[in-house]
Amino acid sequence: MGSRSRTAAGLAFVASGVVVAAGCGTGGVHTGSVQTRGQAVASSARPSHARSGPLGRLGLRPIPVSSPLPGYLMIADRNNNRIVVVSPGKRIVWRFPRLGHPPRQEFAGPDDAFLTPDRRAIITNEEFSDRVAQISLSRRPRVLWEYGHQGTQGSGPGYLAHPDDAYVVSRNRVMVADIINCRVIWLSRAKRVVRSLGRAGSCVHDPPTSLLEPNGDTSLHDGGVLVTEIGGWVDRFDRRGRLRWSLRTPTDYPSDAQLMPNGDVLVAGFNTPGRVDILTPTGHVVWTYERSAGPGALDRPSLAVPFPGGKIGVTDDWHHRVVVIDRRTKRIVWQFGHDGSAGRRRGYLNKPDGLQLIR
Repeated sequence: MGSRSRTAAGLAFVASGVVVAAGCGTGGVHTGSVQTRGQAVASSARPSHARSGPLGRLGLRPIPVSSPLPGYLMIADRNNNRIVVVSPGKRIVWRFPRLGHPPRQEFAGPDDAFLTPDRRAIITNEEFSDRVAQISLSRRPRVLWEYGHQGTQGSGPGYLAHPDDAYVVSRNRVMVADIINCRVIWLSRAKRVVRSLGRAGSCVHDPPTSLLEPNGDTSLHDGGVLVTEIGGWVDRFDRRGRLRWSLRTPTDYPSDAQLMPNGDVLVAGFNTPGRVDILTPTGHVVWTYERSAGPGALDRPSLAVPFPGGKIGVTDDWHHRVVVIDRRTKRIVWQFGHDGSAGRRRGYLNKPDGLQLIR
């Protein structure tokens, strides 16, 4: 969820599976009608996967839906070069790299962080370092493998140029938006591009032939993909890459659109002031959160994700915080980070760019 304008080798795969969730709409959750990022559970009962899933492995307890933050929040804290998991009480309960244990290779600028389908690892894209990496979700996390040449852009085999929104979409495939190359690609276990939407060097909005700087590629349960193009477009493709529809967004910088269970689209506007919109597939705005000033204002939010209980999680990137908004009241009911103040010490973030709710 980014682009070059925001800051003026092998890849392994995990066993197939689905992150189970429900609700209205960072890495891949199945809601019954669409696969989206915002992991949600319809009741406050203990999830069936709690003991064997991430919470059990990390020794964490489930959080009820009634909580302002109805789970633990994984945050890609980009400019602090780390991924953290935060409790509703705003305590960091997991991080990568671990304190005092730097990875063997430099870990720079995680732009997103999503659970893999088996919920045992995290896949992240280091957008401005041009690499995708997978990290074990354990008490001693480490980089398991990678794709791309860190710090070197390219469009040939093994290279990326500002990768965004990497997902493990099956046992044998990873999908990633390759922004500057203006394409969404699928990578095989053998490190080959096996499929592409758009093509390198053709950066115009003419889907599916060409795309205009795609900065979002949310996978859908039917095998399709929801692509967000910088410039003001969201496109839905079916599993064969055929365009189903394309809508114009209210802003010229939409970021990481999410398909909701009823077919509407939730999308952040990476602008100042920032906004969050819900649109129909025809582009009609049915809900908006926007404040021009004050503590409720957003500055270049890059991702909005539906949470259970009628809430929406948002990365408020340039205010250096992550917030939870009550959809009914349009008020911020929870935040981590200090509004307008970047930092690394306790309670601070520095341009958080990705999130996923873990339950």
